[in-house]
Amino acid sequence: MTVQRYVLTPQMRQYDDFDDRAQVRYLPYLMYFHRANYHSEVLNTDRLGFRISHGVDESASTGGRIPDRPVRLLVGSSIVFGVGATNDHATLASRLWSRHAPSVPWLNFGGRSYNSLQEVLLLLLHRELLPEIEEIVLLTGFNNLVLTGLPPRMQGDHGAFFYCGEYLDQTEELLRRRREQKKGRAKRSHKTDPPAPTPDQDSPATTADPERLIAQAAAWTCRDLDNWCRLAGGARVSFVLQPVATWVRDRAAPQEQALFDEYDDMARLGAFQDLRGVITTPEVGRRYAEVLRAACAKRSMPFVDLNPVLADATKPDQWLYVDRAHLTDEGSDIVARLLADRLSLT
Repeated sequence: MTVQRYVLTPQMRQYDDFDDRAQVRYLPYLMYFHRANYHSEVLNTDRLGFRISHGVDESASTGGRIPDRPVRLLVGSSIVFGVGATNDHATLASRLWSRHAPSVPWLNFGGRSYNSLQEVLLLLLHRELLPEIEEIVLLTGFNNLVLTGLPPRMQGDHGAFFYCGEYLDQTEELLRRRREQKKGRAKRSHKTDPPAPTPDQDSPATTADPERLIAQAAAWTCRDLDNWCRLAGGARVSFVLQPVATWVRDRAAPQEQALFDEYDDMARLGAFQDLRGVITTPEVGRRYAEVLRAACAKRSMPFVDLNPVLADATKPDQWLYVDRAHLTDEGSDIVARLLADRLSLT
């Protein structure tokens, strides 16, 4: 069977290997982070799992070589990490540093599958490694919206995170065993399933009100925007709503459509697959941008919705995406140029 994912975007085979769930690094507070010291022709990480970014004639990363001068941080989830890029030089941070805003080094502060709270924690846990931070660009927003659709039992007090079902199942099993031990029961030799949650606790939000999902995602985002403002010191913090394929344009380029159709047939997208019809419509993207724009205005924070900006800057048949959330090399270069222009970066 020919897999278009590997025919049209052969680099994705390397990302699939990198994202092997059997190799996940579970970390305190963050829950998980990238594989450390991963080396290949497509992507490379340092001793902490940060992806290496490249300027014209130098490279840097948080857990590797650090420039001896102020830096800029590009913060976000997998679009910032650079899923889809054919090599480290093609990520957004590298394109900014090497081509579109090269006056100050850029560090790749992307955390694959991270929500906005994990993005903040990533800085808290590694701030002592960094020099002065001149600029922080938050290119994010979509994952928070996806996570609002997970079952209520997964939301907790601070919002859901990706793979939280595994965490909850394991902790529930641990609690079950301890309750049995406390009652003096003999330890069972086989695992029994935890009690099934009630339907209202375990039902995804496939029929949920989009306005409710937007409000919840915006609330989480605003909480963490305030945290960024407190942590920034003298650095300017800007929020950029990441471009999602179906928010950018109604019709995909031919290569994109082939990949999207294959992904749908394979049904490997988890929560995104379930929520696609709810959160990826252009109307939801525009409404979400309106709410976040107002939130940033209250905080005197620069805001850019890249979706209409990217649509205006490209042709309808231009191949921008390897899937609905991740960019091709050309897409990354265009987005980096638009970021530099809209945020007046040099």
